Amino acid sequence: MAFLRAGSRLSQSLRNNTNILRSYSSQTAQLESILARPSWSVRSLLPNESSDPSTPSITPKQLHHLLRLSALPQPASAAEEQSMLRTLESQIHFVKEMQCVDTTGVEPLRSIRDETAAATQETAIGLDQLRDALAKEEVSGRRRRIQRIQGERESRPDGSTWDGDALGYASKTKGKYFVVETGSS
Repeated sequence: MAFLRAGSRLSQSLRNNTNILRSYSSQTAQLESILARPSWSVRSLLPNESSDPSTPSITPKQLHHLLRLSALPQPASAAEEQSMLRTLESQIHFVKEMQCVDTTGVEPLRSIRDETAAATQETAIGLDQLRDALAKEEVSGRRRRIQRIQGERESRPDGSTWDGDALGYASKTKGKYFVVETGSS
């Protein structure tokens, strides 16, 4: 009897997995159809190249002022000035189009990282991660100062340990300074 119940549970599980796979494949097909064609383009944020703005938002005088403030060279010719004005106009148009986007209900981006609860839990530092560091400290004195316990000295790549005496390795010293020989003495 237990075998039949286990068998029916297995077949039910297989049916559920098959349904999940079917729904997953249909969702994948829907997703692929959505992503098959773009829904918008960056070009839609840029002004039409054929249309000339009747009222420019920046004048040549303002352009020269901006170039002077940013320590950039002034345009060498009228054609270069017109090119700079067109570029600046397109950038201003782009910013205005971005400002028109409705962002109600969208939380501001605090940082570029995963801020889900699982990621926060994963990156949280707890007592378990700090045990080794806390083992290297001891509390002493009346004011309960935390002091680092002296461990092994750091070893150098050649295998020897550094005793903290930098002048011990100098070829020539004068008092508490090491001497660097130059060729012009």
